[in-house]
Amino acid sequence: MKGYIDRHQFAEELILREHIRDLVKEVHSEKPVASKKILNSEVKFRKLVRKLIAEAAEEVAPHRNTGINVLSDLLKTIVPQLESEYKLLTTDPEQRESFRAHVVNAVQNTLAASRAVEKSADAAGMDMELPMQEQDINIDVDSDEDISPEDDEKFIDIDDSPEPEEGEEEEDTFGLEGEDQTGRNFAQRAFEKIEKQILEAYGLLSNEEDKGLFYDYLITNLKLYFDKFEDELSSSIPEPTTDEYEDEAAAAEEETEEAGDDLDLGGEDEEELEL
Repeated sequence: MKGYIDRHQFAEELILREHIRDLVKEVHSEKPVASKKILNSEVKFRKLVRKLIAEAAEEVAPHRNTGINVLSDLLKTIVPQLESEYKLLTTDPEQRESFRAHVVNAVQNTLAASRAVEKSADAAGMDMELPMQEQDINIDVDSDEDISPEDDEKFIDIDDSPEPEEGEEEEDTFGLEGEDQTGRNFAQRAFEKIEKQILEAYGLLSNEEDKGLFYDYLITNLKLYFDKFEDELSSSIPEPTTDEYEDEAAAAEEETEEAGDDLDLGGEDEEELEL
């Protein structure tokens, strides 16, 4: 018969529909959980992207000048060493001023000496081969006389500096007159750690423009970093004090509190009178 449905088939269809409804309910109930997982994934992804962007920002592109690139690598090495020494000098600002002055002066003198040697070498034409003149040189190898080079009449003494007297102190070529001695000592110790690194970095350069920028930017950056160190110290070092100052400050605070209490009492009396 057309349109006839077997009751067993109908019952099975009802059961199937019931299962479908249960499944739909289960899916709907899990949607918030799934959405939360998706949201957490998005948050993690965004954090990862931000981290990658920050790391990329830290990787500064090379400068167009080789001298600046070499200096950048050098500063990464020497600045932390200077900072650790500088921030030990907390007794008096004069110590840090002396440290700064001695380091900058030492760097200038070291590079100036290196530059002077290079210019002298170029001026003298040390790369040119000088013709050797043939000479008849008679050397008496059988001489039994033990004669020092200084005693030979042909010896030319080029050392015209006076010999140091016994007990005489060696001249201080590092210190600056009028500067704090503690700062000077710390500066010398710090400079001995970085002098070789500075000379090696400078020695890599042969282009005059690179050398000039390296020198100028090195001195400028040293001064700027010392300014930065000083700012950091100024905000972290507690102000020195004395017992007398603390006693006076405590007494002044007590007087202020007592004056405030007297004013409060007066106000209460006036309120009672008005009532």
